[in-house]
Amino acid sequence: MTPSPNGADGIDIKFSHVQLYVDRVCPVSEYKEFESSLNKFHESFNPDSNDAEVSVDNICKGQQLWNSLQGNAEEKTAFVSHGRDVVKQLIAGFGFRVTGCYPDVPGGTTPTSTANTNSVLVTSSDPNGIQILVTSVTNDKGAEKLGEYYHHFDASNVDKFYNAHSKRQGIAVLAFEVGPDCLDQIFRRYSELHPNLLPSEYKQGVKVYENEANVFEVFAYYKGEQTVSIADQGTKLRFVEPVNSKSGSNGRCKLPGIISLPAEFHSCHPAYFDHWVSNVVNRTGFLETLEDVLYFTPKVDFNAGVVAAGEAQIESTVTGNKSAKKWTTTEKDAALKDQSQIYLPINNALTEVGHVHGFLEEIGQGVQHIASRVGNIIDFIQQANDRRKMFGEGFTFLNIPRSYYGILTRDMLVKGLQYKEEHLASTKELLSPDCANFVYDICVSEGLLHDDCSLILDTREDTIKKIIDSKIPALHQEEYSLNRDGVVKTILHSRYVNLYNLLRDHLSEDSYVSIVRNKILVDVQGEDLLFQIFTSNILQRNSGEEAPFFEFIQRVCSECIGADGCPKKLKPGCGGFGIRNFLTLFLSIEVTKAMFEASNAKDCGDDAGYAFAQRKVDLFTEQLNESNPLLTEISDAMTREGMARDNIAASNQDEKKDDNEKWKLAMENESLAKARANEKLMECNLKYRKLMKELEKVRANDNQVQSLCEVDVDACY
Repeated sequence: MTPSPNGADGIDIKFSHVQLYVDRVCPVSEYKEFESSLNKFHESFNPDSNDAEVSVDNICKGQQLWNSLQGNAEEKTAFVSHGRDVVKQLIAGFGFRVTGCYPDVPGGTTPTSTANTNSVLVTSSDPNGIQILVTSVTNDKGAEKLGEYYHHFDASNVDKFYNAHSKRQGIAVLAFEVGPDCLDQIFRRYSELHPNLLPSEYKQGVKVYENEANVFEVFAYYKGEQTVSIADQGTKLRFVEPVNSKSGSNGRCKLPGIISLPAEFHSCHPAYFDHWVSNVVNRTGFLETLEDVLYFTPKVDFNAGVVAAGEAQIESTVTGNKSAKKWTTTEKDAALKDQSQIYLPINNALTEVGHVHGFLEEIGQGVQHIASRVGNIIDFIQQANDRRKMFGEGFTFLNIPRSYYGILTRDMLVKGLQYKEEHLASTKELLSPDCANFVYDICVSEGLLHDDCSLILDTREDTIKKIIDSKIPALHQEEYSLNRDGVVKTILHSRYVNLYNLLRDHLSEDSYVSIVRNKILVDVQGEDLLFQIFTSNILQRNSGEEAPFFEFIQRVCSECIGADGCPKKLKPGCGGFGIRNFLTLFLSIEVTKAMFEASNAKDCGDDAGYAFAQRKVDLFTEQLNESNPLLTEISDAMTREGMARDNIAASNQDEKKDDNEKWKLAMENESLAKARANEKLMECNLKYRKLMKELEKVRANDNQVQSLCEVDVDACY
């Protein structure tokens, strides 16, 4: 490969926008009227408190106020994720607003008589952050489509995408802004190395829009083998090069043709792109194409066999550029807002079952999800959940089993809050095993625990005391009374015990409970934290169909001091990509699908189908629980390996040969530890793959409910 034209850091590139192709975009006036109603609501709504205990009352007050503003006294129907207008979802759910459009609104000054599509630009409160362009065709089916001055808004693009994407709505374009003189270089690289990916309208070069920007587009993926097969005419990559300081500095979308619109924001968290994920047929081919043209290089590999749910297995690689920007811990806001570090995770399926395979089979290659950063994910998601309940519009989020966060066990009641502290193993026990068993059984019989043994989340301390006080046998009354406070604290602590073992006292109890309540995922890499959450599918016409989704994250970077006494530089992508949560996402997608199967079977009175689907839910959940400690081993080894690599680089600079050898040995040891943990994880995955096959076999050969309950979890281990 030839050297990067822009030096070691490659192409001057950053995130710009994504473009969604949908069935219908409403008139701008309709969205603005919806925003106005929401703004009136926020001006009038005065919640009693931010406490979770009164949130139900606040929701009811909010619903009543919203209904009165809408002149609607009818009962709201149950919220469903499919068949929704994604623009209204973003406006209501996250407080985003329509800040641009194409063509110009009626009465505007920009002539767009040939426009054959409608587009609106949706952003958060910071116009330099996330930019989501939503486009639909305006012409009736079969109507003549006129030529479009701005080719990126031509209806032919939507038609090609739909034809290549099984007629489905989707995330059609991933757009990047590039620096001066980069666009011609990118065009030459594609022309020389990947001419099959050039759309016919760009074979002669970039599109020049005077006083706005230059634009170049390519098809993102090959249909098969790289350079040999034809292009997949679905997803595109777009490169936009602003041509003057006005178009490149004021935060508006740089795509030519977009008309800026005023917007009023209320309680909107600014959001910024973090990474864009694709499901493809040829992962290595896409990686090599991005390296050939943009000089992107792999950053993280999720090995074959590591990411698996039952029979489903995938591979994934995160590629990206090398951003030159680094910040100190006093520049966290700049790190949050930066859009110059590009990460593109790429997935391919290894088996003919599971979400990635289903996505590729049902829809075709394309963008699986868009991930964006926010500064406070707990508040962001709590607001989104509250708004959905009040407005009947917004987003639901992926189901995460409560066992991910923690469950109550008899062993916890014996050992108390120190039960995971190995160095305190000899400490006095909280309760004797007999007394602990009675307390546990009371919690079960009195309905304090869910079926998976997790505590009902909003259970109050005084409720626990009242129930156990009245039910504990006289034989254990004295022992329980002496340790009553510790018992209650242990029971409450069980709600988030797994998270606490990762984060300790870095978060308050209220924060932990909010994380559990809102089903936020947490991962640790060294001293950096990563919070993640995934919406349910978007752009989904019918329930159960494969579709893309959104992800939101918060990166909490370490505040360590370096050897020089100064704050260490913040690393782009601190907190990693959540190897623990990557598998959790994969498993949770399968859990959600199995729960949908179970619900359908129950509605149809299909007892055998319900038992089959419910057993799938159980197996996926058991796999998640068994995988978590192994994923911790892998994550910890990766972190120590990375630290050793950094120390090798530092010792090379200081010419400290002894230190260099020491850190090389440490890196080798951690690499071996990571490999051993990977092997154990693959054994775990293989175990559940066999179990799922056995379950499928029983389902195929015998539909009796009892047979489904006889699959032995230990038989295949």
